[in-house]
Amino acid sequence: MPEQVIKRKSRGFVCINAHPEGCRRNVARQIADITSHLPGKREGVRNALVIGASTGYGLASRIAAAWGFGARTLGIFFERPPEGVKTATAGYYNSVAFHEAAKRDSLFAASLNTDAFADAAKTQAAEIIRAQMAPVDLVIYSLASPRRVHPRTGQIFNSVLKPVGRPFSNKTIDLDAGKVTEITLQPATDQEVADTVAVMGGEDWEMWMDALLEAGLLAQGARTLAYSYIGPEVTWPIYRDGTIGQAKEDLDAAARRINAELSQKLGGSARVSVNKAVVTQASSAIPVVPLYLSVLPPALRARGLDEGPIEQMRRLFFDHLAAGSKSQLDAAERIRLDDRELREDVQAEIKRVWPLVTTENLHETTAYAEFQREFRSLFGFEIEGVDYEAPVETEIFL
Repeated sequence: MPEQVIKRKSRGFVCINAHPEGCRRNVARQIADITSHLPGKREGVRNALVIGASTGYGLASRIAAAWGFGARTLGIFFERPPEGVKTATAGYYNSVAFHEAAKRDSLFAASLNTDAFADAAKTQAAEIIRAQMAPVDLVIYSLASPRRVHPRTGQIFNSVLKPVGRPFSNKTIDLDAGKVTEITLQPATDQEVADTVAVMGGEDWEMWMDALLEAGLLAQGARTLAYSYIGPEVTWPIYRDGTIGQAKEDLDAAARRINAELSQKLGGSARVSVNKAVVTQASSAIPVVPLYLSVLPPALRARGLDEGPIEQMRRLFFDHLAAGSKSQLDAAERIRLDDRELREDVQAEIKRVWPLVTTENLHETTAYAEFQREFRSLFGFEIEGVDYEAPVETEIFL
């Protein structure tokens, strides 16, 4: 179709369209970050499967594997392609840009745009790995979905972001109005807790690993990682101790089971990587977190500690997954990339600023304007160097 000028459209705070050139530049920036920090020895990842590969930590993981190690990658994601004048989702454009860059640099890349929870996705992935790749030595599980249809029963589960046991009140930012407000969340029911665990826990990760193992598509010494978040005390009632936290406990339990099986059968391992808080579509929907994500960056930058998804994944892949590296694990045998975020001096600064923030001084006491820009950049908007008055082709496909 003819090119068109893409202006950001929003429903409340959330962008409902995406800019393909902005998304391409986002991907290019992340590739440049990896290639400008390559380690001397680039071994350790040869064939990688990334489940949830189109945005955030999943996309950054795929980039780190491909350009950091020259790995062949298969990405699984569920994104809307373009249709007529309607743009694709940002994740779709990110994946198009990934494929274009991989082809340019002679890197193998395959993708499946499908529901990763479905058995069909696992079957299709196995067919691609068997025909076009080799047994995978790294599986990254980075799904962030609010809904899951169970592949065996057809039951539909919807996750909720609620405290458990008692109501929770704290400050947050009303993202539509840009105001600091007090929010009170009522506790989840037992059914809501169970549904959230079904969506965000470890069952589907375990199903993926069982399917790959049974098909003989895991290499000797294969490793798998699932991503998680714990966060600071200020977010615990809604996160660590809330419905999401219950799901993450289930993820930890799955990691132990998968680790035991991989260790016994292949000499491999399964770990949960606890990453730092970053601006994503998922994190921005969690009450209290947008305010935290506006207070955290200045505290980190003042100490030279700030990292985005690609910097976090660069550290994970080069310091923990490269040949010869050895991870320092916590007591629950998790990799901790949130160590800088949770440093005592960083959290002390957040505790100092938190009670001072009001609607009137929001922009002076926090990096809320930066949070807004970073959120919009997820959709390809407000990216430096992009001419948003110029028409672009939106019907581009994988």
